[in-house]
Amino acid sequence: MNEDSPVPQVSEQRDPEPGRMQMLQGNPLLLPHSLQELLAKDTVQVALVPERKGLFLKHVEYEVSSQRFGASVSRRYNDFVVFHDLLLQKFPYRMVPALPPKKMLGADREFIEARRRALKRFINLVARHPPFSEDVVLKLFLSFSGPDVQSKLKESAQGVGDEFMNCKLATRAKDFLPADIQTQFAVSRELIRNIYNSFYKLRDRAERIASRAIDNAADLLMFGKELSALGSDTTPLPSWAALHSSTWGSLKQALKGLSVEFALLADKAAQQGKKEENDVVEKLNLFLDLLQSYKDLCERHEKGVLHKHQRALHKYSLMRRQMSAAVHSQQPEAVQQLESRIVEQESTVQTTELRHAFSLYCLHQETQLVHACLPLTAHLLGAFVDSQIQGHKEMSKVWDDLKPKLHCLFTGPNST
Repeated sequence: MNEDSPVPQVSEQRDPEPGRMQMLQGNPLLLPHSLQELLAKDTVQVALVPERKGLFLKHVEYEVSSQRFGASVSRRYNDFVVFHDLLLQKFPYRMVPALPPKKMLGADREFIEARRRALKRFINLVARHPPFSEDVVLKLFLSFSGPDVQSKLKESAQGVGDEFMNCKLATRAKDFLPADIQTQFAVSRELIRNIYNSFYKLRDRAERIASRAIDNAADLLMFGKELSALGSDTTPLPSWAALHSSTWGSLKQALKGLSVEFALLADKAAQQGKKEENDVVEKLNLFLDLLQSYKDLCERHEKGVLHKHQRALHKYSLMRRQMSAAVHSQQPEAVQQLESRIVEQESTVQTTELRHAFSLYCLHQETQLVHACLPLTAHLLGAFVDSQIQGHKEMSKVWDDLKPKLHCLFTGPNST
């Protein structure tokens, strides 16, 4: 939202759309969602659409498949951008996850894959967010298969207004806020910042562990190839080694066959690295994306509605001083004009106060959502441990199978 855009007055509020989040029984501030309930809302897959033979595609296309809507639609990155902008427009006081950046120049495969993963995390966080999940713009994005989805999305949001204008509780949000809401906000913001910083470092280490597993796979494969190359060596045996010609021949035969086992070891190591990328690093990235969206929301609150409220109060104070000066200097026309402007500004101040309270109301609920998702940490740590156990078990079995095949290397007159 532009800071200088006109602020809708309270009288302009509309009735909520069908499906809009309804007032909960008891305290509407409380959102009793468990992680399991949030995850069960939907699972969305984002896959790259394969390039068609003989066609040069200027745009990368994604197949977006929603379990909830039973739909599979084709989307481009710019479709995600329009969808993201509409979410910010309709839900300025909620956690809208950031989109991955758009690369201006030619994108390589690594960049395209990283962006696909990021888009998948984005759409799943959105699809599982309670207010977003009930909004028509999400349903359209995940299920509309007609032409020009961007125009359809914009049309659905035209003239609707944001959540403040469509929520029955907007004008009474302050009544539900705890007295120490500002203190709670500051403490919660600090806690999330600390959690984010720690898990950011953990994600970096997890990436290095996964990368080492993939590097280990490459090294094992090359190790086996070198053994095979040694076993295939055709250099003639010198005459002074003739006494041990049979030894060298048997050694070469044994070494040549070991490349198969080392190729299998390399495959297992590569599988473990990929598993750690998918099951550990991606879960950490999803958790970090969620925490980052909370940090962004806190910043929008401070730079947006809070700043607008303070600016409106400052402007109102200046008008009151101008009015006092006009009265003392006996300027009736100036007094009349200022009275009209002051009434208008009082309405703006009232609206910004209500928006500020509603922003804190939403922040309180978003904080609860973050804490409902904190058990993700147990899931990703469990995935990390399972990956290590499974990977080491499989590698250990291959090593155990390999060891008896080395016995032939130790046979001969000079064996120990």
